[in-house]
Amino acid sequence: MNAFNVSEHMQTLGLQAKTAAFLMARADAATKNRALKALARRLREAGPGLAEANEKDLARATAAGLSAPMVDRLKLTPKVIETVALGCEQLAGMADVIGEIIGMKQQPSGIRVGQMRVPIGVFGMIYESRPNVTIEAASLAIKSGNAAILRGGSEAIESNKALALLVSGALAEAGLPVDAVQLVQTTDREAVGQLIAMPEFVDVIIPRGGKGLIERISRDAKVPVIKHLDGNCHVYVDDTAEFEMALRIVDNAKTQKYSPCNAAEGLLVSAVVAEDFLPRIAAIFAAKGVEMRCDPAAARILRADDALAGSGARIVDAVESDWSEEYLAAVISIKVVEGVDEAIAHINRYSSHHTDAIVTRDHVHAQRFLREVDSASVMVNASTRFADGFEFGLGAEIGISTDKFHARGPVGIEGLTSLKYVVLGQGEVRS
Repeated sequence: MNAFNVSEHMQTLGLQAKTAAFLMARADAATKNRALKALARRLREAGPGLAEANEKDLARATAAGLSAPMVDRLKLTPKVIETVALGCEQLAGMADVIGEIIGMKQQPSGIRVGQMRVPIGVFGMIYESRPNVTIEAASLAIKSGNAAILRGGSEAIESNKALALLVSGALAEAGLPVDAVQLVQTTDREAVGQLIAMPEFVDVIIPRGGKGLIERISRDAKVPVIKHLDGNCHVYVDDTAEFEMALRIVDNAKTQKYSPCNAAEGLLVSAVVAEDFLPRIAAIFAAKGVEMRCDPAAARILRADDALAGSGARIVDAVESDWSEEYLAAVISIKVVEGVDEAIAHINRYSSHHTDAIVTRDHVHAQRFLREVDSASVMVNASTRFADGFEFGLGAEIGISTDKFHARGPVGIEGLTSLKYVVLGQGEVRS
């Protein structure tokens, strides 16, 4: 496609989405739920076809030399398909918040004033790598009564096209407009520039991908953006932490999967327990090939441990940039801190305000951590890997926002809605 055709294509998608958004806003809950259940069924039935399309993307990515974490994000395994299908069914089983009226109060004038939850309208989704995002975005668009224009990465184009066809089929089956969810059919990067500059058609842009992509979208967009730049997440092991619990949580947060934005990249350990705890977690990391970038106190403790010396543990001196780094790899920064005050201060300075966790048996420390850590998700005695729309019971997520307006944390149905004031009267006039 040349530039002129890309522009024409995007204008067509925008006009179709705007028309579909009006119809989606009118759709009743039962119709939207039928579409979601149909999509779940079609996903499960489409196994071989999806696998064939996904294999083309994986082969092309491998040949192009994409990193192992990037290739991993491309995979549409049976488990991934089942997870997104379950997400569709979970959304179908949830209450429909569209049209809900809250805060209705009688005023001295006699009128009653409240707020109604309504769809945003049209959202544009720009994402890289993970083709499952196509289904997560589509299912949330359906449930929230919005229309969506999806622009996936060129590395997943075949998988995304196959998934988009399933979405179109489910919408048609339920009697909803097939243009309610549209996939940009070109990999030309000009399409992104067009999508983020169509305020007449698009109400909000949601980028989901690498820091470079999100910085570009945030800089150039002419419509509002819901975003997070990176996921530098931490686990702090407090001086009262139960060790077996802390070992499970830290190990899971770092090694259950290296590529997601909610994987832990930093470990903070109270000086009170560092001598005992650090060698134990380091042995787990060493067995899994995780490189540990340590501050002087942590490095001294680990290098003095005889059992670790023969384990092949990769202990490296940390530099300043390590505290801010999102590795997305088998690497973790480790720092010994004096206590909860220093842990909170370190997180608020260096974290990306995505997800941070404390492991503790001290209720006061837990409450302080929850109140004072300035992150979108803050956890007590749980792995950061739970920071996910599906795990939070949202059915699915459109992304995770580290913004403070209009949505924060995993963005589910309510994050794709807006509130408008409604006034109910009985003939009152203003005096």
